[in-house]
Amino acid sequence: MPTPKTVSQIKSTLLRPALTSHFEVELQFPSTLEVELGIGKGDLVLSCCEATLPGSQLATLEINNDRQGVTEKHAYRRLFDDRIDLTFYVDAKNYTPIKFFEAWIRFAMNEDPRESINKNYSYRARYPDDYIVDQGLIVRKFEKDYQQQLTYEFIRSFPIAISSMPVSFEASNLLKCTVSMSYIRYNIKEILGQSSSLINSDSNPNNFFDPINQALFNDLNLSQFPPFNLGNPF
Repeated sequence: MPTPKTVSQIKSTLLRPALTSHFEVELQFPSTLEVELGIGKGDLVLSCCEATLPGSQLATLEINNDRQGVTEKHAYRRLFDDRIDLTFYVDAKNYTPIKFFEAWIRFAMNEDPRESINKNYSYRARYPDDYIVDQGLIVRKFEKDYQQQLTYEFIRSFPIAISSMPVSFEASNLLKCTVSMSYIRYNIKEILGQSSSLINSDSNPNNFFDPINQALFNDLNLSQFPPFNLGNPF
């Protein structure tokens, strides 16, 4: 049955959608590789311009014989996406994202750059624990007021692909490097900040223009007036 909604409920629900442009990425590298490259994580993290929030699904079994004419599905396993794509701006000074992830893949294959130009060169991969990071790949989704935050932490991650990057003599565009990171699963942590209220809105004038604070302010002021009497006023 339909139920009436107050103005504050409508404003707080519809006028504050989540935006895709507020996120950050954290990376954790194999300690041996980080020492060899001498690349700081801060610059690489700041250059990440696109990321993908992961998805998952349930693997199910069909059961046809328990009830006549009814097909049921029972879940038996959770299936995670096999990769997450991260896109980085490439700096003109060192081409840092390209060099770094190329080095990580080369490290996983135990590749010697001086010997790999030989046509008879063969690869011998390292043990997985040497190039896989157990924890540390994190994608945080937040809003501009930092009141809510979703943290996706990926388990057992490493790069499995670097997408091709076309270059052209046509109009110049920003060069971007897209890397696919493999993982086995992810965990979600929800972190809630201090809720917006009319009490703390005075400490920061910008908070008053937040739709939730405006709705609370309107609802508070309207509640101070007695209800309208629609009957005979005489």
